[in-house]
Amino acid sequence: MQAVFLDKGTFSDNIDLPAPAGVTDYITYDDTPQELIIERCQNADIIFTNKVQISADVIANLPKLKLIQLTATGMNNVDQDACAKHNVALYNVAGYAVKSVPEHTFMLMLTAMRAGIYYHEKVADGTWQDDGNFCLLDIPLIDLEDKTLGIIGVGTIGKRVTDIARAFGMTVLWAEHQGRTPRNEDYTAFDEVLAQSDVLSLHCPLNEQTKHIINKDTLAKMAKQPLIVNVARGGIVDSQALSDAINDEQIIGYATDVFEQEPIVKDDPLLTLADHPRVIFSPHNAWGSKSAQETLWQILSKQVSEFIDKHEKTTTNNT
Repeated sequence: MQAVFLDKGTFSDNIDLPAPAGVTDYITYDDTPQELIIERCQNADIIFTNKVQISADVIANLPKLKLIQLTATGMNNVDQDACAKHNVALYNVAGYAVKSVPEHTFMLMLTAMRAGIYYHEKVADGTWQDDGNFCLLDIPLIDLEDKTLGIIGVGTIGKRVTDIARAFGMTVLWAEHQGRTPRNEDYTAFDEVLAQSDVLSLHCPLNEQTKHIINKDTLAKMAKQPLIVNVARGGIVDSQALSDAINDEQIIGYATDVFEQEPIVKDDPLLTLADHPRVIFSPHNAWGSKSAQETLWQILSKQVSEFIDKHEKTTTNNT
């Protein structure tokens, strides 16, 4: 079978991404613009992609296509109804970043709470030397111990973040879905989590219920002026409302790996906060530790090889 990887460039250059067993013709591109997808995939049985948009029109114009294998968990970039209509299988990969994302979460959290980038710059630009004191402490360093961490989105990653937070001596609150009564004693009402949290960490999927769940109204309920950490999806947060909340000191900072448009656009209001000592950005790479990328490809390769094997057996049995 022929497999075409449309955006191999979303992986690190030093990660080996060999063709899965059963793929006899393997073509890779670092990136693929929309207008070239059909041309590049005319003979493809399998498409690999991370974030390229695969529309109904693309699927309808690829009669040989049997499988779209995403190199990510999210499936929003593929028209799933069209896959079903044209009998194209759609697979994603889950469980590969259960170490990488939680560790990145705490990198962001600690850097913001201790103004890490701000102080790095004060050493590098000569400010500390000019000050003359043995230490510089003009922005308070905030410990995690004894703070309350609210988690919105309690899946595998949210639970791993819980474990790490407790090791730091934090109290952890799991937020129930907005507007619902807590399902059991492990969960706390959504608005109560907003009110009690010193740090709020976002790990939920982006859907109709969670789009802009962090907005002007919910920000106003955050009584303790928390730090917000977002390693979920950019669209969960209303960027303008978030920026206003920091400028108005409703919250102390924002540490995020994700943005409403990626790469971030020049007029994103979050960029106006770039020099804030408790604002830190990373370019949607929380998922991408070396180990996580290698694990992802192992999972993907097994799935694809099993699909090919099953398809070939079915084809043989029908002839």
